[in-house]
Amino acid sequence: MDYWTAFTLGLVGSLHCAGMCGPLALALPSSGTSWLRFTAGRVSYHLGRIATYCMMGLVFGWFGKTVLVAGVQRSASITLGIALLAGLFVSRRIKFWRPVTLLVNTLKSRMSALLRRRSISSIGMLGMLNGFLPCGLVYVAAAGATAGGSVRGGIGYMAAFGAGTVPMLAAISLSGKLVPPATRLKLLKLVPASVCILAALLILRGLSLGIPYLSPDLTAARPCCQP
Repeated sequence: MDYWTAFTLGLVGSLHCAGMCGPLALALPSSGTSWLRFTAGRVSYHLGRIATYCMMGLVFGWFGKTVLVAGVQRSASITLGIALLAGLFVSRRIKFWRPVTLLVNTLKSRMSALLRRRSISSIGMLGMLNGFLPCGLVYVAAAGATAGGSVRGGIGYMAAFGAGTVPMLAAISLSGKLVPPATRLKLLKLVPASVCILAALLILRGLSLGIPYLSPDLTAARPCCQP
């Protein structure tokens, strides 16, 4: 799976992040009085988020590699694509499992404590914890990382996704202004479209039609060569 799809998903999906994570970006404490330390704190926050995404990419990439070795990557890729499409219709009806709710509350409590600190390291840790909060777009990116079939590819895919979310959230945290609600509501329509595109790419990849980059021949892959 090409990294451009992950970056595009993060870039388009950041319109959703503006509403979900924008308030947190605005609430980030200042790590000092100078503009340099202020900017360093924001950079630390985004690097923390991307670090968490990379850890997820390692796990999902390893899982994808295991699936590839098992010889069922084509079926897994098609299944992931179909699951993403199904998720667009049922995501609003799903209620969090109680242990997940407890985990989210614990994360929020820890994040609240970090918000009261002003060091660059604490802001970076805040970004790492933010990366663990349940987010449908992160799950979509994780599906793409899994389909890559390699640990290195999974890490790179999630890193590209995280990089795509940076411009919007960085603009919010540095300028102190959110995207106007009316504009955001219109642009949010692009999020389901981006999910559909990724789902289609996963299904095409699973079909193994022999089309370079879009639907490569997975039957010719050599699992032993996957990093």
